[in-house]
Formats: sequence, C-alpha cells, structure tokens
Amino acid sequence: MSGSRREFLMTSAAALLAPGSVSAAGGQPAPAPPPAQAAPGSPPAFGTAPPVGPEVSAATFAEAEKLVMVELTTAERVLAAQNWRSSMAATHERRSGPRRVPLAPALAPYSTWNPVLPGHGPLAQSDHFVRSARDPGPLPAGDADIAYAPLWKLSRWIESRRLSSERLTRIYLERIVRFDRQLRCVITLTRDLAFEQAQRADREIAAGHYRGPLHGVPWGAKDLLDTAGIRTTWGAEPYEDRVPDTDAAVVRRLHAAGAVLMAKLSLGALALNDVWFGGQTMNPWLPEEGASGSSAGPGAATAAGLVGFSIGSETEGSIVSPSMRCGLTGLRPTFGRVARSGAMTLCWSLDKLGPMARSVEDVMLVLSAIAGPDPGDPGSVPAALQFDADAAVRGLRVGYFPHWMREEPATEVDRRALESLTALGLEPVEVALPDWPYDDLNTILFAEAAAAFEELTLSGRAAALKMQVADAWPNTFRQSRFLSAVDFVQTDRLRRAVAQEMQRLMAQVDLLLVPSLRDEMLTIGNFTGLPSLTLRAGFVEVSEARSDWAPDPQRPLPKFHPPRRVPHGVTLIGRLFEEGTIAGVGLALERSLAVADERPPGF
Repeated sequence: MSGSRREFLMTSAAALLAPGSVSAAGGQPAPAPPPAQAAPGSPPAFGTAPPVGPEVSAATFAEAEKLVMVELTTAERVLAAQNWRSSMAATHERRSGPRRVPLAPALAPYSTWNPVLPGHGPLAQSDHFVRSARDPGPLPAGDADIAYAPLWKLSRWIESRRLSSERLTRIYLERIVRFDRQLRCVITLTRDLAFEQAQRADREIAAGHYRGPLHGVPWGAKDLLDTAGIRTTWGAEPYEDRVPDTDAAVVRRLHAAGAVLMAKLSLGALALNDVWFGGQTMNPWLPEEGASGSSAGPGAATAAGLVGFSIGSETEGSIVSPSMRCGLTGLRPTFGRVARSGAMTLCWSLDKLGPMARSVEDVMLVLSAIAGPDPGDPGSVPAALQFDADAAVRGLRVGYFPHWMREEPATEVDRRALESLTALGLEPVEVALPDWPYDDLNTILFAEAAAAFEELTLSGRAAALKMQVADAWPNTFRQSRFLSAVDFVQTDRLRRAVAQEMQRLMAQVDLLLVPSLRDEMLTIGNFTGLPSLTLRAGFVEVSEARSDWAPDPQRPLPKFHPPRRVPHGVTLIGRLFEEGTIAGVGLALERSLAVADERPPGF
C-alpha cells in the first residue's frame, strides 16, 4: 500500500474512532482533518478528492438502503458517510459541475450490446430474397378496396401501371381527412411531399425506371423517425416544435426505394403506450379503446387503410402489442438488422425499427428495403437477408411452452394456431426455460431510458407531458436515478445468462410459437435481440376495453354488452437474423387460417 493511501486510511480511521467524531443526535460526521502531504511519486488514492455536494450522514444511508434493498450495519453507515463527499459524490461532476460535459442526444454509449454469442454459428453471407409470383388480380373498382389491399398487391398494380401512385396517394389522403379525427393517429400530414414523390414515381415508372416493390406506395412513419424540414415530435409536448435537419437512415432508404411519405404517425409520448400530446390514438376495430403502443399511429393508420404500410419501433412490445390490438402483421427485426440513425433513442441496447402492414409478405418487402448498417448506429450490423416466399416449411420444428398455451393471455385462437402446424407439415416441440425473474432485466431499460432523457428529467420539463401517472415515463425516469449501478452490471450479466439459455433452446427448434402478449417472452425476446413476427390468427370477444396503463379506479374502462368481436394474433420468434424462417411459416399460417382480409367495420 502506498504511503499516501495508507496515511489517508489511517487518518480516516482515526477520525471515525475519535471521541465526538460523529454527533450523537444525527450521526453527522465531523469535518475531516486536512490530508497529509503526499510524498513525491505517490500514486493517487481513492477518496481523497476535495469534498463536494451536500452533507450526508449515517441516517442518509439508512434511508437510501430502502431504495436499493441493501442493509448496512451502524458502523458501516458511519464509515460510508465519513468520506462520501470526497469519494462517490465527486463522480457526479460530469452533470453537477463545475466541469459539466453535455452529452449530445445522438451520442451512444461506448459499450455496444451484441446479441450474437460465441458458438452461434456463421451468419448468411449474401442476400437471397424471392418475393411471391402471385397474381394480384384485377384492380378493384372501389377506392376502399384499393386502400385495404396488401402492399404486395399494391406494388404489382403500380408496377404494371394499372394503378398510379398519385391516385393511390389521393385515396389515402381522402381517408386520412375522413377518419383521423376519430382515430387521432396522424401528427403531421406530409401532403406536399407525398404528391411530389407520387408524381415523380409515376414519371419514373412510365420511363421504365422501376425501383422495386415499394416504388410509389404511400407509407407512414412513427413520429420518432427524423424527417428533414418536417417536424418530428416524439409524441411529447417538450418536442412538439422540433424540426430536424436530416432524414433518419430508414427514411433515406425508403425515399431511395421510391416510397411515398404520407404522414408522421402518432406514438405514445417518448415511446410509451398510446397517449400523445394530441390525445389518445384509438383502435379502428374498437374505437372505444386505445390502439395500444407505443406504435399506436402505425397500428391504427395501417389497420384503417390510411397508408400502404408503416414503420414502427419496439423496445419491449411496441410493435407486437399494437399489431395484436389492431389486427396487423408486425415484424420486429433482429437487434442490429435495421439501423436506427436519426430515430429517437429510448434504450440503446433494445430499440429496434420494423415494418407494420396487412400481410406477412408485406413486412418482408419493407424489411428488404430498410435493412442494413449505418455509421450513425454503432449497434447496427451487416447481415444478409434470406427469404423465399415460395420455400417449403414442411419439417420445420416449432417450439412451444405447454403451460403458456393453457394459461392467459393465450386463447383458443392461439391453441388453434398451434394445432394447425401439424396439418402444414411442421413439428410442434415442447420446450422450457428456467423459472427466473425475467422482469429484473428491466433495470437495463429503465436506466438507459433515464439516461437518454436525463436533461428532460433534471430540468423539470418532463412535467409538461400529458400523462403524469405512476406508470408513465416522468415518474419512472425520476425513480431510475436511484437504481444501483452495481445492480445494473449484475442485471447485464443475467442478460447474458438469459441469452445463453435462449441459444440453447433455439438450437433445439427452428422457431417458437408463443402467445403474443406473454410477458416473459416480450421481455426475453427483446433483451436477447430475437426477431418476432406477429400476425392475425383469428378473432376473440371482449367485454371490456383494453388498456396499456395500470388500472385506475377514477377512469374505469368502457364495458360492452354484448361483447365485441376483435382480431387476435399469435407471434413467431426466430433465431437471430433468421427473419426469413418465421416469415415463411407466417405465410403458411396466414394462408391456412384465412383471416387476414377482414376489415374493421365503419372504416
């Protein structure tokens, strides 16, 4: 031990043991004596910084222990309080000063999470993408029939010039004007840009320059994707007038594909649930309830036939849940598959961008256009995309959790979907996972989210958000300031253990079929980066509106007599970067179940 370190520890110990060094009333430590002069060549020692910050006492630690569920002895509290201001408090200088360092919103953590573990096996080296050769049939006579057509049909009609992009854009614009007042799913209508892009698409296609399946197809962007010169609000009051200078990587890629941006669509404020500064986005199938979130606008707009497809995002359920509620097909790609440059950050190691559409093939057509790395997103990776719409699925092994299929939230729709696998030539396989506290992983989500919105929280501007209930972000951001850094690291280690368990399980099967809103799999799938595909599998009846929010006796949810009929979906979970496998099985299920074409009444 160095002389300076030894001298400091001896001085600290003497101060603790000296009579009167701690007051009897409050356990307040006496002022520390001046540090001894260090000998030349002595290394620095922990706990010798000039004292900063507010005074603390043993009583301070006794109260703080309740927040982190750690118990110290009286002597340990006294020792901790003695040098807190010269040891731990000094580590807050980055944000408390005097040498503050502002962190730009686009600055990602240095540590980058990688879902691919050793032993995973090589990723595909080259793309292989084959769309179906199905005939879309003649162009329908009615505008509504055109509006609700899946993307794969719209693209064929536009390619063959049976339908112009400009006409389709006008159809969707008219529907937005008619229905958005009820749904509240559009934050910013990009009317001028849409017609400019549609007219350009028609000219290019007429000249023989066809860019691909998305050329001329109108789409909607969840309003956390930056659009140059067009406000991007994140659904939250403090950012209502925010106008970025550049496009997000996904927006650039869809512009390059010739897609037509119709609207910036609503999201629950800062990507939580379905309430934004303009109100609550509603479900076209059951307008008395929210569309679910946070990709609420993409869910409602796509389900109501207001756009050809949309881009949503998921951190922990934000594509799966609105796809379920609104009867859509939603694809949450593998973490890293789609670059998030220019998208609002909630959680660097969890956020994912993905398509929401009206059929399985649709989401793969969109994925092929938006996939790929970008220098602005250190979590994005180059990974080949393998998909063949005509590939056989017979013989694939589909894992399922028997007790999950017997319990809520599973329904008869989930069980029938599982039973239908055998008729399709797939092999159902029972699987299991350890009974671990998977919700503990949310320590990472809460800590990263609180870091992403530190300035909003510490400045007090989070108070401007509409939702100020206990389970809304403002409270969670504030609470998360008191999470333990040690627990964060331990949770990160648990995350690796969970990923190892999933790697073991996925080595036994080709994919999983799970109830879409099973909490454990929403958490496990997102924290391990696995891709998921949610598709409509049938219908159920509900006697009460559903909500993303914790129950509030002051705001009872509407009840229905008789019950209402609403769509219900199942979710397929794939191996890392094997979206093509779950899409192939999804296509087979979609054709077998034959429930994807029904529309919400009244829209």
